[in-house]
Amino acid sequence: MAEERRGYILRIVRDDWVDRVFREQRYYSGISRRWRRGDIILFAKKTEAGDSFIGYGVVEKIEEIWELPPEERRYAMEHGWRWALTLNPIFRFEKPIPIRETILAEDPRRGSFLHGATLTEEELDAILEAAEDYQG
Repeated sequence: MAEERRGYILRIVRDDWVDRVFREQRYYSGISRRWRRGDIILFAKKTEAGDSFIGYGVVEKIEEIWELPPEERRYAMEHGWRWALTLNPIFRFEKPIPIRETILAEDPRRGSFLHGATLTEEELDAILEAAEDYQG
């Protein structure tokens, strides 16, 4: 029996970090999860329309802070990050999709409470399908 796909929501606060994540295909996280290859990470950011999904990536490689090269380790430590997730493939939505227009519309978690939230396979599929429709 195949393992169920897992998904997480990770928020990105700053625009320069958004650019870096999509350019380098890497997300640094301070949240401890049982990260696995194949996990799907949905990226959320506050936009003019409220909290929105801006893209997603599939975890290809997981590194703990001590596995990083010295310069990268210092950068991660400065921000309190403990994991580096390499994402391949990674996709940036042309138009961010407001979370209120997804299956999570009724979810009481908002803002920083979404950071690190776990998604079921059904939620993942519904959100990715909505994102595809939203792109037009």
